Formats: sequence, structure tokens, C-alpha cells
Amino acid sequence: MHPNKVVRQRVETLTDLPNIGRAGAADLVRLGIMVPGDLIGKCPFEMYQQLGVLTGKAQDPCVLDVFMSITDFMAGGEARHWWSYTPTRKCTLKRC
Repeated sequence: MHPNKVVRQRVETLTDLPNIGRAGAADLVRLGIMVPGDLIGKCPFEMYQQLGVLTGKAQDPCVLDVFMSITDFMAGGEARHWWSYTPTRKCTLKRC
């Protein structure tokens, strides 16, 4: 869902999360995440790595940005566009 349309009190399904559509929700289910609350305490970097293992393919780094956005949101952060996490991801991976 577009971050500007997210209402925290109405987040019940995976597609209610910021930056998550049907494909992103399918990736989350593949990771064993069935409801938004399952994201609490999850590490986006571990999720990203695990998704690559499960699919047998390297994932686009933007997927990590999305995972960072939804884990931050579920930890109480605001709903932000996934690309606002790109600088943090790059610095964390020593690419800044």
C-alpha cells in the first residue's frame, strides 16, 4: 500500500503495510510471515538473505529497503516510502 494511505489502526493484512502489494505479500508469506504482527522483532537483513535462499535468486536491493520500511513501521515508525531507506541500507552495507 502507498505509505500515504496507511492507517496504522487499520493494518490487518500484509497488503495494508506500507510499500507492500500482492507480490511483496507473497514474498512475506514465503518467509513465514502471515500477518503484520509477525514482523515485530524481525531483522530485515536476515529476511532479505532468507528470501534469496528460498528463491534461489539474488534479490533486488530495493527489496531490502522495503523490508526495512515494514519492520520499522511495525516497530512504531512512521509509514515512509521504501526509497527513504536506501541511504541507510547503503551505509549499513558499507556502500556510502
